[in-house]
Amino acid sequence: MRLTVLSTLFLATTSLAAGSALAAGDLNLICAADVVICEQMKGDFEKDHDIKVNMVRMSSGEAYAKIRAEARNPKTDLWWAGTGDPHLQAASEGLTEEYKSPMLDQLQDWAKSQAESSGFKTVGVYAGALGWGYNTDIFKQKGYKEPKCWADLLAPELKGELQIANPNSSGTAYTALASLVQIMGEDKAFEYLKALNANISQYTKSGSAPVKAAARGETGLGIVFMHDAVAQIAEGFPVKSIAPCEGTGYEIGSMSIVKGARNMENAKIWYDWSLKPEVQSRMKDAKSFQLPSNKTAEIPKEAPRFEDIKLIDYDFKTYGDPEKRKALLERWDREIGAVAN
Repeated sequence: MRLTVLSTLFLATTSLAAGSALAAGDLNLICAADVVICEQMKGDFEKDHDIKVNMVRMSSGEAYAKIRAEARNPKTDLWWAGTGDPHLQAASEGLTEEYKSPMLDQLQDWAKSQAESSGFKTVGVYAGALGWGYNTDIFKQKGYKEPKCWADLLAPELKGELQIANPNSSGTAYTALASLVQIMGEDKAFEYLKALNANISQYTKSGSAPVKAAARGETGLGIVFMHDAVAQIAEGFPVKSIAPCEGTGYEIGSMSIVKGARNMENAKIWYDWSLKPEVQSRMKDAKSFQLPSNKTAEIPKEAPRFEDIKLIDYDFKTYGDPEKRKALLERWDREIGAVAN
């Protein structure tokens, strides 16, 4: 009888250990970057670790909404990439976990600043400036003048030739909205956006979709992060990347661990791994041409450099605040979205 009880206890303990090992071997990840780099990161991580990555690709706004909706019962462990504003919003709402990676000292100042401003609930993984990419063949065939400034995008001949994402779903488009407000002032920025609406053929869901459409000849120009335009150039498409003459905003693509993550230790393992220079140096292989956050990571030769661009002093704290974001998006919905073509 005693032997049977001991055997039963042993089997139960073994079963629990096996269950724990299985749980420890998973990571539920939202990737808010382009699908090609998402797949590369997942593949590289799984080669290096005995951890299965269950990855979902979403835009930044969608990722934030999902994590917010699941706050009481988190199904996501880690949110990698996407613009920093929604990461900061999630941090301020207590949706993400404080974590000080041992890799912090190896990062660029802008990446560390992102971590510090969030109470170490997020960190910068890459950076990139906002601009646009236009199809040089279309512009040449139709005799359009190269648009070098935000003001040039209002040219009447560009009616129906522009695309930008919807700022409710896209971090890229929210960065554009917040940048224009900082450059022009809120009221003038919305006047500009109303005028720009006449030239917009589509508000896409994904931030990089507009320049992909331009590359394929489906539209003339896409307002995107410049590195997304450069990625199309690297693919051989007739695209030219432009930084606006009046100045432009930029993103700090970020990473956050979800508060209450079921696989917390595995989330930390990914977090530290993805900040390594050799991992960030590989991003260019997926034609991701952002500026890496690790100081010793290789900067792709194609990457648009901050020193060559007129950048505004983008106020991440203000425009990463949930109330500010909500107010701007509600105004956009009323004044732009409701009358969009």
